[in-house]
Amino acid sequence: MSLTNRYYDRPSRFSETEWQARIELAAMYRIFAYQKWDESIYNHISLRAPDEDNHFLINPFGLHYSEVCASNLVKVDIEGNIIGHSDWPINPAGFTFHSQIHDKVPGGHCVMHVHTTATLAVCCLEEGLSYSNFYAAQLHDKIAYHEFEGITVHMDEGERILASAGDKPVLMLRNHGPVVIGANLAQAFALMWLVNRACEVQCASMAMGKVREIPEEIVKKCTRDSLNFDPKFGAGADVFAAMKRLVEKQDPSYKR
Repeated sequence: MSLTNRYYDRPSRFSETEWQARIELAAMYRIFAYQKWDESIYNHISLRAPDEDNHFLINPFGLHYSEVCASNLVKVDIEGNIIGHSDWPINPAGFTFHSQIHDKVPGGHCVMHVHTTATLAVCCLEEGLSYSNFYAAQLHDKIAYHEFEGITVHMDEGERILASAGDKPVLMLRNHGPVVIGANLAQAFALMWLVNRACEVQCASMAMGKVREIPEEIVKKCTRDSLNFDPKFGAGADVFAAMKRLVEKQDPSYKR
């Protein structure tokens, strides 16, 4: 049996649906590494375990995103207890607000958090995200903000983060970085892509001078017309599939 084929073997301890979810989530970690959205061994992408509303999957603390694979993802409950066997712990700074979202937000099946330079820089600006470029124009009425309270290791802040997010799918943690909430991996990725690109362009344009804000009526129209939210164009699924093909060619070991 070839090494590549072995990556598709499902360990008996995982159900078919959980194993597929693990493969998809591991692929997303590899995509983040490919995009240079990783942060050493820190930050997180979490996904609700299928058919288990009180359990979710998250990265093992101590591994780089390029080392994450389907079998070493950690399943935890909403209180932070590891379910089943894991050779690795989880990062408490990630669990704090991920658990609150998975527990309290019905559509919060996937939660992503990054510290990319551009997104963190915009989170440090008094005015936050500027609706002054093509990407930001697709995020009208999707952004909320939460004041910085330090490292997110205190459970009570998780409740305040949830309150700050309200019904918005993107929460900018001030002085810290963005959190994206999606109904699935593809939707969350599409949102994170928009946020990251919007912030990259904002940082570049603000470095050259005063930015030109887009009128609100045009911003609203851009968000309505965005292919990232249109099921006819995959609502992020097509992009996710394309990125999976890239990391598959690079290294299919995420499937093991």
